[in-house]
Amino acid sequence: MKTFAKILVANRGEIACRVLRSARALGYRTVAVYSDADRDAPHVRLADEALRLGPPSPRESYLCIERLLAACAASGAQAVHPGYGFLSENPDFAQACVDAGLVFIGPPPQAVRRMGNKAEAKRLMRAAGVPCIPGYEGADQSDAAFLAAARELELPLMVKAAAGGGGRGMRLVADFAELPAALAAARSEAAAAFGSGELILEQALAAPRHVEVQIFADAHGNAIHLGERDCSVQRRHQKLIEETPCPTVTPELRERMGEAAVAAAKAIGYSGAGTVEFLLQGGQFYFMEMNTRLQVEHTVTEMITGLDLVAWQIAVAAGAPLPLRQEEVALRGHAIEARLCAEDPAAGFAPRTGPVLLWQPPEGKGVRVDHGLRQGMEVTAHYDSLLAKIIAHGRDREEARRRLHAALEQCRLLGVPSNKRFLAECLEQEDFIAGRAATDFIERHAHLCAPRAPAPAAVAAAATAMLELRWRARLPQPTLAHWRNSGNAVSHLTLDMDGEPMSLTATAAGDGYGLEWQEQRVEVTVLERHADGLRLAVEGRQMHVPVVAAGDGTLYLEVDGDPVTVTDCSAAAPRAAADAGRSGAVTPPMNGRIVAVLVQAGERVRQGQALLVLESMKMEHTLTAPCAGVVAALLCRAGDQVAPGRPLAHIEAQAA
Repeated sequence: MKTFAKILVANRGEIACRVLRSARALGYRTVAVYSDADRDAPHVRLADEALRLGPPSPRESYLCIERLLAACAASGAQAVHPGYGFLSENPDFAQACVDAGLVFIGPPPQAVRRMGNKAEAKRLMRAAGVPCIPGYEGADQSDAAFLAAARELELPLMVKAAAGGGGRGMRLVADFAELPAALAAARSEAAAAFGSGELILEQALAAPRHVEVQIFADAHGNAIHLGERDCSVQRRHQKLIEETPCPTVTPELRERMGEAAVAAAKAIGYSGAGTVEFLLQGGQFYFMEMNTRLQVEHTVTEMITGLDLVAWQIAVAAGAPLPLRQEEVALRGHAIEARLCAEDPAAGFAPRTGPVLLWQPPEGKGVRVDHGLRQGMEVTAHYDSLLAKIIAHGRDREEARRRLHAALEQCRLLGVPSNKRFLAECLEQEDFIAGRAATDFIERHAHLCAPRAPAPAAVAAAATAMLELRWRARLPQPTLAHWRNSGNAVSHLTLDMDGEPMSLTATAAGDGYGLEWQEQRVEVTVLERHADGLRLAVEGRQMHVPVVAAGDGTLYLEVDGDPVTVTDCSAAAPRAAADAGRSGAVTPPMNGRIVAVLVQAGERVRQGQALLVLESMKMEHTLTAPCAGVVAALLCRAGDQVAPGRPLAHIEAQAA
C-alpha cells in the first residue's frame, strides 16, 4: 500500500470541487491550485489550502506541468488527482508525477499513452478482439494517403484528431471532394488543441447511439464494469445529456459490451477509473476510444450504483484491491444528467461569457448538482463552457426524466447566458421520452435552437421590472411613484430585449401597470417586491420573476423558465444610420483569442469567406465576410484577446 495524507487537485471548477469533497470526507488534507482568473473560485475556498499557478491562460496555469509540480513541492502534497480535461490524459504529466515521487490518482502513464493516440488505440483493440469501425490509422499522413484510404470506405467519413477528443479536430465528410479541406481544418484545430496534427479516418455511421462503459481496474489484475451510459444527445460531438442505463441495451448486450470493455482495459494493463466508448447501431457495437480518466458523466453511474468513484480512485491509487466483484455490482433505477453550459443554442451553441449575478441550484428528492459556481464570479473565455451538472435519479427512466425536467425549471442562473431552457425542452421531446435519441437528435430537433420572439408574459415582466427600477431610483417610497395630481402616470418605453427593440406604453394602474405594444394590452399587478425579484400577476396569472440588475443598468430576468436580458434604450439616440455604416464590419460574437488571420488588407473576398479564427472556451469559431468586397481594414493580429463589439476587420462592400 502507498501512504499519502495530502492530495493536490490539478484542476478547477466543478470537478475540482467534486474531488475535494470526496478526498476531505475520507480524511485527506487537500490542496487546490488556481489561475489569476480563479483566485476567489469555489474550489479555492473549499480546499484546506490553495496555491497560485499563474495568469488565466491555461498554458501558463492549469496546463503547466512545471508549475503544478512546484505546487506539490510547496504544499507537501504526496498525491495528485488530475480531474478531467486539462492534463488528465497527458501521459507526460502522469509520468512527471511518478518521477517526482508523487502518487498519480489515475492509470499508469504507459496505459494513458497507449490510449491517448486513437490510431494506436484502435490497433491495440483489434488485437484484443474488440470490434472497431473500419477506417485508416496509418503513419502516412499525406492527403494522398487519406484520399486513397477513403476510396476504400463508404461515405460519409469522419476525420478525427488522433491525439485528442471532445469534438476538437473532427470533421464530417459527405463527399470525397470535401476531404482535403476537412483534413486541413482538422489538422489545424488538433495541433492547436493537443499539440499534434496527426489524424485518423473512420467510416461514419448513420445516426448511431453513443454508448460508453464505465470500467474500473486495480493493480492486482482485477477489472470490472459498472454498466453503460447513453451519451447520444450531443452538439459539436460533445455530450449534453447522458443517462444510465441505455434505453435500448438489453442485459445480454450489456454483458457483451461490458466484457469487451474489460478486455480493453486488461489489454493495456489498466488500473483506476476509465471509460470505453462505443458506437451502437442495430445491436452491433464498435470501439471508438477509451478515456483514461473519470468522465464528466460519472455521476449517473454513481447514482444507480450508490458508489463514490472518486473514493474508489483514491483507494486503487493507494494500492487497494477493488472493493467489489463483477457479480456484486448492482444497478438500481435510472439516472439522467444534463450539462448546464454557458452557451447560446440559437447561435450554433457558441460559448458565452458574463457575470454570475444569480445562482440558485435546484434541490429535491433524487436531485444532485455538481458545480463550481459562486454568485458574483465571472465566467471567462479562458476555460470550458461547462458550468454545472444537474442529475436526477428515479425508480425508472420516466421518474428520472420528470425529476430532471423539474430541477432544470427550478434552477436559477442569471447574468451569463446558458442552455438551461434548451436542455429542459430536449427532455420534453417525444423522441427523448420514448428513448429514441441518437447522435442526430439535435440535428433532427433543430427547431429547439431557433430564436423565439418574447412571449407576452416575458415582455410584460421585463417592462414592469424596468419601470420598477426607474421608480425606485427616483423616490425613496416606490409606492408613491405613480401618483400625479392630473391622474395616473403614463410612460413610454423603448427596450432592448435580448437584442430585439421593443416599444411600449405603460399606464400606472393602482399597484401595477397597463402595458400596450404591437396591438396587445396586458394588465400587470405588482404583488410583492423582494431583493431577488418580483411577484407579479400578469392578466391574473401569478408568477415569481427573479430580477437582478448589472452595474450598467441592464436587467436580467427569468420568466417561465426563459432568461430575458433587458436594457432601457428610451433615452438613447437613434443608431440606424451608424449601424448602416457598419454593414461590412466584422466583430467577435464572444470574448476570445484570435488564433489565425486568413486574409490580408486589400484582399478581395466573397460573402461568407473565412477571415479570422477565434478561440473561445477551448473551441474554434470562424468569422466570415458579411458581404463581398475588399478588406479595407484589418484591425487585429493572431494572439490578440478580443471582446464583443471590438472591430476586427472592415469589408468595403463591392458587387461580386
